[in-house]
Amino acid sequence: MAKVNLDALIAREDFEVEENSSSGKKKETISIEDIKPDSFFFSNIRKPDFQRETNEWDSQKICELIKSFIVGDLIPAIILWRSTGGYLFVIDGSHRLSALSAWVTDDYGDGTISKVFYDGIIPDEQLEIAQETRKLVNKTIGSYNDFRLALTNPDKIKPEIVKLAKNLAALAIQLQWVEGDAKKAENSFSKINQQAAPINPTELKLLTSRKKPNSIAARAIIKGGKGHKYWSLFSDELQFEIQSLAAEINEILFAPKLQTPVKTLDLPVGGKLYSTPALPLILDFVNIVNVETNKKEILDDDTGLETLKILKVAKKVARRLNSNHSSSLGLHPAIYFYSQDGRHKPASFFAVVDFVMELDKRKKIDDFIEVRRIFEQFILEYDYLIQQIYRKYRSAQKSYPQISKFFLRLIVAFKAGKTIDDSIMEIMASSDFKYLALQSSPQQSNSDSKDFNTNQKSAIFMREALQNVPTCKICEGLIHRNSISIDHVQRKQDGGLATLENGQLTHPYCNTGYKN
Repeated sequence: MAKVNLDALIAREDFEVEENSSSGKKKETISIEDIKPDSFFFSNIRKPDFQRETNEWDSQKICELIKSFIVGDLIPAIILWRSTGGYLFVIDGSHRLSALSAWVTDDYGDGTISKVFYDGIIPDEQLEIAQETRKLVNKTIGSYNDFRLALTNPDKIKPEIVKLAKNLAALAIQLQWVEGDAKKAENSFSKINQQAAPINPTELKLLTSRKKPNSIAARAIIKGGKGHKYWSLFSDELQFEIQSLAAEINEILFAPKLQTPVKTLDLPVGGKLYSTPALPLILDFVNIVNVETNKKEILDDDTGLETLKILKVAKKVARRLNSNHSSSLGLHPAIYFYSQDGRHKPASFFAVVDFVMELDKRKKIDDFIEVRRIFEQFILEYDYLIQQIYRKYRSAQKSYPQISKFFLRLIVAFKAGKTIDDSIMEIMASSDFKYLALQSSPQQSNSDSKDFNTNQKSAIFMREALQNVPTCKICEGLIHRNSISIDHVQRKQDGGLATLENGQLTHPYCNTGYKN
């Protein structure tokens, strides 16, 4: 089930904010009154700026938490730490507090707080999930406004809601407090959250390196420059540039929105934006394209200049992959980044990024253009060889350099005039790829069900649709909607006119770079 984005409901703040504050006895419980946005308690609640997005719960889990609170079931204690500035940082329980806040404010990722947080630009998918959640909560429990109305006009509200509304005054959630300085609080946060929900290595890297330029860049890209500003300490001018670059990269990688089962070949380069792997995928992308950064220790970025530098390189590579920029190769996502049943393949995404960067480095882009038609034919017919490389190395991060190497060798072989079969046999004879094995016939999928599942529906659509994709009239590679150039068959400088007969579809680079 899709996850609900509640990230806007509790603001973020840096643990290390230092101000004077008075000490005193801390609250031991909180009631529904404390959840209101304008309460003294909730207005001072903060999430650490390095905490993961509050988007791991689906609508059912949110509904169950709200119901548990209302009927008086046990809810685990919220663990807080009070900074010297008086902020109350959530060490454990941000999803619980956010779910209750969503109910009180009627904001499940699409309300007033969320609109302000995202500068009024909320993706359609987030809006759809929010509406579904609201319907489920209102049907199962009732809205917060219904509970408020039950106190003053009980005759207008269902009797069961009136009864539960009276109970709210006596219900509370237990609080626990972490004592000590910011370092103690951060250690407590990391320990508790890794125990509650295991954090993968990439995500842990993001948490522990939140002030490093690659982490800031990745978070900026994933939100398109919106949401919490991890770059807020930089100058206004740099902030604007960072947000603009991040928005463009986000658009290139994640538009149009991916929907399953696949019913269009207008697929996004980076897969599904609102999914658990999206942020780690972008961090790995940022690290791959910034080769020089990876060769040295990455220091914290205090000025924003390093973050800006990283984003500029990421934009250049993203544009090269698939965009309407003149440098774009217009790589069709259905060929290069997806399996034949419509699943996004991170290993292939990273491999193609590395592959294109190597072609640029070796000045072999034009060689690729010359053999692109046969290269794409290879990917369609021998995709299983790429899967064999992935399975041998068991992770996208470890397999992508080998896949990239395989692609580069294919380009050399095709450029020399060799067929697909001869090229494969030559590469398989080398020590690097001797583990690969050809299949005598395509593998058949087995199923006892009479109904097609999502992957099967996607595979059937893609099989049919790929037969009718328009191709570039220069390189004969497939054309994607995000990367189309209208070319003069006879060039303007040679007297070519803007007539229908003199126009043709091409990739941007084929038109403005290779052809010229």
